[in-house]
Amino acid sequence: MESRMVTLRGHPFHLREWGDPEAPVLLMLHGFPEYGGAWAELAERLADDWRCVAPDQRGYGLSWAPPEVEAYRVSELSADMAALVEMLGAPVTVIGHDWGASVAYALAIGRPDLVERLVILNGVHPGPFSTALARDGAQREASQYMLFLRREGSEEILAADGYAKLLGLFAEGMDMSWMGPLLREDYIAEWSRPGRLRGMVNWYRATRLPLAKPGEAVDYTPYPKEALRVRMPHLLIWGIGDRALLPEATEGLEEYCDDLTRVEIPEADHWVIHQRPGEVERRLRDWLAAHPRAEA
Repeated sequence: MESRMVTLRGHPFHLREWGDPEAPVLLMLHGFPEYGGAWAELAERLADDWRCVAPDQRGYGLSWAPPEVEAYRVSELSADMAALVEMLGAPVTVIGHDWGASVAYALAIGRPDLVERLVILNGVHPGPFSTALARDGAQREASQYMLFLRREGSEEILAADGYAKLLGLFAEGMDMSWMGPLLREDYIAEWSRPGRLRGMVNWYRATRLPLAKPGEAVDYTPYPKEALRVRMPHLLIWGIGDRALLPEATEGLEEYCDDLTRVEIPEADHWVIHQRPGEVERRLRDWLAAHPRAEA
């Protein structure tokens, strides 16, 4: 693994890279509360055939972490990654998990010239997810933690008692057997960097998703499907035990996609890349082989 700093849109960003620098790129986008190093095991498995690039996204790790909430609009986050793809040499295959999936979708929708294939692991497209949140059903109930994270001062609560609340959010209803003591120390070290926890939580504060308490009315108009279209080949890998993102969060996704393949992994939950890296690798390799690059 190689580590380096680059400048994107005038600001410093940290990259981790595996594999031959001349190989086709897999851009790997982490979610909350992870960082670029979360992809290490999967990237090491794939580095024989691909150049795996995993940035610390804005607000995380060693990358730029502005304090302002407005700096974390999805449009800003996806613009960072568009600049990175242009630096790497477009187009690339983009893989996103959790919030990284939101950035990956925004990049695929807004800059399809930069994304040749899209892979999402337990992450959501804004169309179906917004509809599920507005519906006031199980997904809204499961997403109540997002309202807590949006509160001013939530980062202090998350950090108290050795990050007990943040570790609890990580583990709530999920299989955390993959996180041993040394790995936990790595995560806490990343969260402890000055200003990073605020940057991480600002992703939630900046979102325009229709968040509300159960029973509250929501003023929501569904997104026009053509405006949020995913035109490139798209793979969705889903750990079906996910307690944060429920099946209804992806209902109707086909209506937004030209070429969608769904794969379910019954033995996994939200942290599928850690729980079943071998199966994720196999499913990913099979799909990439069936959907070769345009120049191949």
